[in-house]
Amino acid sequence: MEYFTLNDGNKIPATGFGTFQITDPEQAEQSVIDAIDSGYRLIDTAQYYKNEEAVGRGLKKSGVKREDLFVTSKVWFTDSGYDKAKKMVETSLKKLGLDYLDMYLIHQPYGDTFGSWRALEEMQKEGKIKSIGVSNFYDDQITNLAMFNDVKPVIDQIEINPWEQQKTSVDYLKSFGVRPEAWAPFAEGKHDIFNNETLKSIGEKYGKSVGQVILRWEYQRGIVTLAKSTHKNRMEENIDIFDFELSDDDMKQIANLDKGESQFFNHRDPVTIQNFVK
Repeated sequence: MEYFTLNDGNKIPATGFGTFQITDPEQAEQSVIDAIDSGYRLIDTAQYYKNEEAVGRGLKKSGVKREDLFVTSKVWFTDSGYDKAKKMVETSLKKLGLDYLDMYLIHQPYGDTFGSWRALEEMQKEGKIKSIGVSNFYDDQITNLAMFNDVKPVIDQIEINPWEQQKTSVDYLKSFGVRPEAWAPFAEGKHDIFNNETLKSIGEKYGKSVGQVILRWEYQRGIVTLAKSTHKNRMEENIDIFDFELSDDDMKQIANLDKGESQFFNHRDPVTIQNFVK
C-alpha cells in the first residue's frame, strides 16, 4: 500500500474502501472483513450511512491491529454545531467500538460548520481524533473555515471521476495544503464508464481493467480514492493499482473525457440544500 502525508503529518493510505449504500448489517460487516483481507487499510463510513456498528464489527473481526488501520467517519449536518457534533464523535466511537478515529469529517457544508469544527478541534486535542477534515466543501468554503480557525482541514472529500475531474479544485486544494479525496471515482457507472473506449484502450496496454485505470489516474494526480464493492474479487482488483504507471499521453487522454459537471447534484443549488434538509 502507498501512502500520502497529510498537512498534520499523519499518513493516509492512497486508496481506501468506501461503505456508502452498504446498509445490510451482515453485508456491511462481511464487506469490511473482505476489504481488509484484500489489503485495504483505509475504511470510510459515516453517521449518515447507518452502518457504523456493522463496520465496527468487521474491523474487530478482521484480525488486523488497530494501529495498522485508518478509520474515517463523518458528522451529518442535522447534528452540526459544537454540542451536537461533539456528541456525535462519541457516538461514532461507541458504534465503531474504537478508542479513537484516524479521521473525522464534516460531511456537508451546511448548518453550523464553525461550531462543528470547534468540536472536532477539541476532540483532536483530547486524542479521540487524529486528523480532521471536511467533505463536499467548495474552495471558498474550505478557505473560510481554515482562515478563521486554529486547525486547517487535512482532507476535502469531493466527487472526482473522469466525467467530473475537478481540475481547478484539485489544484487549489493541493496548493492550499489540503489533500483531495475522491468519492464516486467510478461515477457509479454513469455514461457507461466501464465500457468507455478510451479507458478500455488504456487498460489493455497494461493488462488492467477500466476501474484500475481510473484509480491509478486519481493516484497519479495525488488524490486519495474510495472505491466500494461487496464482491471480494472486485475489491482485490481495485486495490491492485501500484504495479503500473500511466504515461503522460494516457493522462492527457483521460483529461479530455472531462464533462465538467457533477454526475449527482450541485451542492450549491438552493433546491439541493432544501432537499437535503427535508
